[in-house]
Amino acid sequence: MTLPRVVIVGRPNVGKSSLFNAIAKERLAIVAKMPGVTRDRVSAEIRDFDRTFELIDTGGIGMVDRDDLEADVEGQIEIAIACADMILFVADVTAGPTPEDREIAGRLRRRGAAVAVVVNKVDAAHMEPAAYEFGILGLGNPIAVSATHRRGLDRLLDAVMETLPPAAPPPPPELKIAIVGCRNAGKSTLVNALAGEERVIVSETPGTTRDAVDVRIAWGGRTVTVIDTAGVRRRKQIAGSVDFYSQHRTRAAIERCDVALHLIDATREIARLDKQLAGLLVEACKPCVIVINKWDLVAAGGRRKEATPEDYHKYVTARLTGLPFAPIVCISALEGARVGSVVEVAFALKEQAQVRVGTGELNRMIAETITQLPSRRRSRGLPRIYFAAQVQAAPPTFVFFVNDPGSFPPAYRRYVENKLRERFPFPEIPLRLVFRRRTSRDAP
Repeated sequence: MTLPRVVIVGRPNVGKSSLFNAIAKERLAIVAKMPGVTRDRVSAEIRDFDRTFELIDTGGIGMVDRDDLEADVEGQIEIAIACADMILFVADVTAGPTPEDREIAGRLRRRGAAVAVVVNKVDAAHMEPAAYEFGILGLGNPIAVSATHRRGLDRLLDAVMETLPPAAPPPPPELKIAIVGCRNAGKSTLVNALAGEERVIVSETPGTTRDAVDVRIAWGGRTVTVIDTAGVRRRKQIAGSVDFYSQHRTRAAIERCDVALHLIDATREIARLDKQLAGLLVEACKPCVIVINKWDLVAAGGRRKEATPEDYHKYVTARLTGLPFAPIVCISALEGARVGSVVEVAFALKEQAQVRVGTGELNRMIAETITQLPSRRRSRGLPRIYFAAQVQAAPPTFVFFVNDPGSFPPAYRRYVENKLRERFPFPEIPLRLVFRRRTSRDAP
């Protein structure tokens, strides 16, 4: 089901992203003083009483991009306007109606969608008369707001509700996938391949994607949200607030996804940043698919000594030591080769993460494991597990009640984890093991 779309447009730096965040009641789009921060279409589902709509933020019309992406940004704006049921045309009260505003107004009048002129930065009541000057644009009575101070938002939302038809909220996505990786690994290309359209900007320029962009797609009768993220950078290379918030959005995307796709460029050596990103995934305890992109270039040109998927699997496992259980899929996002299999593997990982093990079955496994240990490990004063329980799914979390947590070295913990994987259906996902000293209040 397609929701009604409300699209925010306007010149650069009039406060479009601030208004987007204010309506969404969440800081989803990056806001900065420098123009041209927003490039892709950033969207959020807004629910208000009997109205549900998709709110879409866009780049600044007429922006000058330092990476020469003006045409790409304009293309994203055109797509957004073309599919809009209502347009919020944002202007800056402090600048007054500019020639650029008049040009945009003329452009919007030729569209079929309803348009509301939203005059932003009206931070105090004495500034409201200046907002009425924007009536000269010929698009109806302006609505004065301050996105920063949340002034006038109720009146704006009332206008939106009066324009849009009632719409029931769509079902929640059955799977949330975050695509993460180094810059220029092909993340945006993969998003577009999965969506079947040019949903996000693809460029050879590093750092094109800044916001974390949610793309909702239908996949075999199921709903999937794919999150495109900014490429991970070295800390010393992060310059200014835009890069900082981009990296923050990437980490937040990892936290809210069900499964992460760790995208790696097959034509390059696995870098330190790839290893650091693997560490973030391990720390977050997220199921992960290691996706080897641009495999068509490797297969065709013999550009690596690891010329087969099997050889490359060994290469990846040796370097991403924290993810030995993660499945590996070789694809070509540009050619669309095997991109569908990535989603199917992600669904399988989510199912694994939701498995719960009964307490009785778990403790029988523990008893058998202890029995199989060498006698020196069972001697007095050495590590002892009294009983265990699974306390959470997604990620599967197991609490082991023991005599002394400090006496369980990493090797012993890995041994117990491997036994869990052998016994229960967790072959490809991370497990969280907690070792806790048993007290008199703990059962049994």
